Amino acid sequence: MVEPLDHESGTPLYQQLADIVAAKIHSGELVHDRPIPAETRLAEEYGVARLTARRAVRELRERGLVRTVHGKGTFVQYPADRRAGQSLGA
Repeated sequence: MVEPLDHESGTPLYQQLADIVAAKIHSGELVHDRPIPAETRLAEEYGVARLTARRAVRELRERGLVRTVHGKGTFVQYPADRRAGQSLGA
């Protein structure tokens, strides 16, 4: 079961979706160097437009949590116990 998005909230849907995926990364449900669900799958599961899912993935990239490999997909960048913004030497 997926966590529902709050369509009445002042927080944009893409940000809510990015927060949910980020929480899955931090909890270890999504792990380092493994793909996150594709944008189309995220859009279907959470009932949003594909562009909303795409913006959520961009948000995750900006947070440093995922990286996109052209032709392969989007992968978790850091292990679950890493926080965005930490240096790799920490």
